[in-house]
Amino acid sequence: MIIDTHCHIDLYPNPKQVLKDLVKNDITVLAMTNLPSHFEMGYMHFQSLKRIRLALGMHPLMADSHEKEFNKFLKNINKTSYIGEVGLDFSNEGISTKEIQINTFTKILKAISGQKKILSIHSRKAEKEVLELLIKNSIKSAIFHWYSGGINMIEDIVDTKYFFSINPAMTRSASGRKIISNIPRELILTETDGPFINHGSLPIRPGEVKEVISFLTNEWHLEEAEIQKIIFNNFKRLLNQLNI
Repeated sequence: MIIDTHCHIDLYPNPKQVLKDLVKNDITVLAMTNLPSHFEMGYMHFQSLKRIRLALGMHPLMADSHEKEFNKFLKNINKTSYIGEVGLDFSNEGISTKEIQINTFTKILKAISGQKKILSIHSRKAEKEVLELLIKNSIKSAIFHWYSGGINMIEDIVDTKYFFSINPAMTRSASGRKIISNIPRELILTETDGPFINHGSLPIRPGEVKEVISFLTNEWHLEEAEIQKIIFNNFKRLLNQLNI
């Protein structure tokens, strides 16, 4: 089974065709949104699908829209078990809206604390703050998407039993490969973050995780079928935490 725990179907030129292709190929996908209004626009197209779920998001790099969108976030919480993309971004791109991001992320976590939700987390240059807020709000199920923080922080995240989703771009850099090598295999999931990563000269398609699987076969000295089984079991265990 092919599993893609983080991509943005709504940002492809033809999302409806992407969905048709995913259904045809029996691919499991957690589709992110960047704002609640985007979730509302896409929700009807996902309701009848078995293996593809739409997540309710509030991207940290869209902080200027957070205040006007937050009531829509609250209104749609009960429509999905998946929350993403949410988190913090203190890189040069996001640092100017740091306080807005913290305020929004804190309100999101308080709103879903105690509920059966799986979060896909953005944490660039803010890994420590993100982890502290997740723990403070008793969030049980989270995936650190495209983790790029320090190696020492990985151990702290592992202690919470949160997962990490790995994409092809991570396998192409020395820093990404080092991060992957320090994550326990029982906490690794696959993602594409499409369309923000290229496959050759084109944007990667949802479900194109073969590059990650191939990397893990060399990293773990296992056959592809064994790697896929590990990823499937990890995903199943994540869902079982919520009795989904």
